[in-house]
Amino acid sequence: MKKCLILCCLTLLAACSGNNPNQHASLDGEVFYLQRIALPPAATLSVSLQDVSLMDAPAVTLARQNGPVKGNVPLPFHLTYDPAQVKPGHRYAISARIELDGKLLFINTEHHGVTLDGNDQQALRIKVDAVR
Repeated sequence: MKKCLILCCLTLLAACSGNNPNQHASLDGEVFYLQRIALPPAATLSVSLQDVSLMDAPAVTLARQNGPVKGNVPLPFHLTYDPAQVKPGHRYAISARIELDGKLLFINTEHHGVTLDGNDQQALRIKVDAVR
C-alpha cells in the first residue's frame, strides 16, 4: 500500500512539473531622446509594462525596471513578466520616464503598445520627451 501511495505521488509530481510556474517572458529595448545633452549622474530610468485596458482605472503594472542611468542614450531596458498575467482582449503598453531627485525630466508622450503574443518587435525603441 505504501509503495502504491508513493508511486501515485511521484506520478502526480511528474505530471505537475510540466507546468513550470516560474516560466517568464521578456521584452527588451532602449529608451532614447533627441536632445543632445548628457544626463546627470544621479538620474534614474523607470520602464514599465502595463495593462492599459481600462479607461477609468489606473493601469496595472506587470513588470518594471528602475535604476540609475548608466551611460548615454540609448538606455537599454529588460522587462521580465509572467505570461499567465496576460489576459486575452486586453491592451498592453510600455511607459518610460527619466527622473532626477524625484523631479521628472523626460517621459514618453506617444503610446507604445505591445501584444505580448510572441510577435512583438524585439529591441523596442521608446522615445521620451523633455518635460518643461
